[in-house]
Amino acid sequence: MTGRIVRLAETARPEVSFTFDGAMLTGLDGDTVLTAILQARPDLRPSEFGPERRAGFCLMGACQDCWIWQEQGPRLRACSTPIVAGMALLSEAPRHWPGTEAAP
Repeated sequence: MTGRIVRLAETARPEVSFTFDGAMLTGLDGDTVLTAILQARPDLRPSEFGPERRAGFCLMGACQDCWIWQEQGPRLRACSTPIVAGMALLSEAPRHWPGTEAAP
């Protein structure tokens, strides 16, 4: 899979491992969650309004486009949250989160 972002500098920083939608990915220490994910993937999450995929927009925490989920439930802004080793992230709400249960 090809990422949307190509790193051109600062390649000597230590690697940080995390999971995104169950896949093991790596970023570099000091990366934001958005940077780490978009180095490996072309997009971040599905759109709420159509079939398009989203990849962040403003990259400074103002537009609401990069909200993703942690496996334990709370959401975070991928563009302004530093990546931390062991993070378990999801592009959509976890199944156990209130309001996300499947209809009977």
